[in-house]
Amino acid sequence: MTKQQKITLSASRDIPFNKLMLSQSNVRHIKAGVSIEELAEDIARRTLLASITVRPVLDDNGAETGMFSIPAGGRRFRALELLVKQKRLNKTALVPCIVRMDGLAEEDSLAENIQRAPLHPLDQFRAFQAMREKGRTEEEIAAAFFVSASVVKQRLKLAAVAPSLHDVYAEEEMTLDQLMAFTVNPDHARQEQVWEALQRHYSKQPYEIRRMLTEGAVRASDKRAQFVGLDNYVEAGGDILRDLFQQDDGGWLQDASLLDVMVTEKLADEAEVIRAEGWKWVEVDTDFPYGHTFGMRRIHGAAEPMSDAEAADYQALKAEYDALEAEHAEADELPDEVDARLGEIETAMEALQDRTIRFEAEDLALAGAFVSIDSSGRLRVERGHVRAEDEPVNELEENGDVGAETAIVEDAEANVSSAVEDEEEEDGLKPLSDRLVMELTAHRTVALRNALAQDPQVAYLAALHAMTLRLFYRYGLDSCVEIEPRNAAFGSQVPGLGDTAYAQAIDQRHETWARNLPKASEDLWEALTEFDSCSREALFAHCVAMSVNAIHDPYQRRPRAIAHADVLAGTVGLDMAKAGWVVTGDSYLGRVTKARILEAVHEAKGEDASDRIAGLKKAEMVTAAEDLLSGTGWLPEPLRTPPLPEDDGPAFELVDTVDERASDDDTDAGEGQTAEDGGEPAIGDPESLDEDDPVTTDAFAKTAAE
Repeated sequence: MTKQQKITLSASRDIPFNKLMLSQSNVRHIKAGVSIEELAEDIARRTLLASITVRPVLDDNGAETGMFSIPAGGRRFRALELLVKQKRLNKTALVPCIVRMDGLAEEDSLAENIQRAPLHPLDQFRAFQAMREKGRTEEEIAAAFFVSASVVKQRLKLAAVAPSLHDVYAEEEMTLDQLMAFTVNPDHARQEQVWEALQRHYSKQPYEIRRMLTEGAVRASDKRAQFVGLDNYVEAGGDILRDLFQQDDGGWLQDASLLDVMVTEKLADEAEVIRAEGWKWVEVDTDFPYGHTFGMRRIHGAAEPMSDAEAADYQALKAEYDALEAEHAEADELPDEVDARLGEIETAMEALQDRTIRFEAEDLALAGAFVSIDSSGRLRVERGHVRAEDEPVNELEENGDVGAETAIVEDAEANVSSAVEDEEEEDGLKPLSDRLVMELTAHRTVALRNALAQDPQVAYLAALHAMTLRLFYRYGLDSCVEIEPRNAAFGSQVPGLGDTAYAQAIDQRHETWARNLPKASEDLWEALTEFDSCSREALFAHCVAMSVNAIHDPYQRRPRAIAHADVLAGTVGLDMAKAGWVVTGDSYLGRVTKARILEAVHEAKGEDASDRIAGLKKAEMVTAAEDLLSGTGWLPEPLRTPPLPEDDGPAFELVDTVDERASDDDTDAGEGQTAEDGGEPAIGDPESLDEDDPVTTDAFAKTAAE
């Protein structure tokens, strides 16, 4: 039996740095990993931890020249070279080297890089943890390995996961993303419980792990958490779960009951301050349903005027602002100091414009305030609302609506006693009889209708006046135009509606108009006549918009009204996704069947996506679907805007309609009659138009064409 030859290791030598040179045989040509600068700093901190593999440089006769080439370890050589250039290392410093003679230089380089096993991430996590336990701070560890402190925090967080889950990760039965998800809750028992539960589930996605670990917690972005303040919550003994590996909006507040107590106490304290203002009543709640103020009159206080000194300061600031803007009007970018100064001026001007609102004592004794939290977590105070039962008795209400008399002469004759006709007229002036007044005003009403129909601008103003009266004033009896916009109340059955962008936009717009309209209803007409056309149109659009009711009410079906809402939405180009509606578990997914959820995912993401979540339980499916549908703009059927029908021609033919009416011999008396026949002009009948008036004829022709 042949004796096995023993292995002889390559000799090691300390070689001066200036005797080393890079070899072209190094197989590493692509930069990767730690930079040369960072490696140089590491060597300066810890010296060289691994020898450099070298080969002697031979002359033409095969004799050593005293120089050595480096086929493996080029990055270490470059790092040492940088230290020499920085005069932090002598150029003759001895470098530990392994001298190779056999084989190929390329083989040395390739073997050194291939045979090196990378460190398992878990070993790095545990190494950082061991250093932390030995007294190193997170900043010191970060500096030692040239990483940020946040990276060290992440690694320490991963090292703090339950040891049993570390074993699962080491056996590659868990991904790194899944391990990251377990860091949101430090409770090892809960972590192990969730992992065990996931073994019976189809989905083991990281978002599902996070959801299960934060169940029952409150998002830090929740308006209640923002209202009390995260620092105050922690100071009161509350815990916050954080996710260091993805955006968590501040984390999750673990003690929901503590948060509710803090919210209630802070709201109560704020309400006491509002009560001290002298209001008749103050209602307090975390949130009020959208439309809770409908049917109440709003009293608006007056802002305290600026003092002479404040007005002078404001004008000086405005002059400086205008001067700076004019001076740099041509500049592409403002200098930093100018931009900062403009910001300071804007802040100062806004502070001067933010005036305290004062209410009269009689208003405080009549009205109340709602105290709640807005969607961003700030205190919301809605002052000056008067309940219907608190309204002072109005003479018009006691006597009834005196402006609702009928304009039909026949009804007036039937209601007037014949005894009045037979009454013998006495000498002298006496009040006109009710019958005569009715007859005369009936004539005037019909004539006024005819005149108004020929003046679209005044008709528009009259309609605007009537709607504004009924939407902004308690008693809308100051107009003879009987147009009644109804502001549909939504009640508490639509949670969260008041926090949407579109609801807040309407409320802000209504509030702005209310502040700019006259306080007394009898002054409204004059105010509207002084508005420019753009202001009138904006107010008109707002009033009409406030009367829209496209709610599907199961107890009051209105299929034609809903169909018209579709047409109206198509005409204005309504897109609920762009308007701000987002599909979530609360808004839709958690309130429909699993089949509906799968249908939504199939429509938005395709069949593969819906198949992936088809085997989940309802709660898990809702979470998965919410994640899949995020950002897709998907909308449920009731929120979609159907395309408008093709416009194949006019909605009706004007000539054909007139001819048909004229040739219909069986028309009932009074129906379709023209003014010449003694009947009231029919709507749309050309006989009712002044042919010499281009405004009315053009307007009607435009309506017909549309």
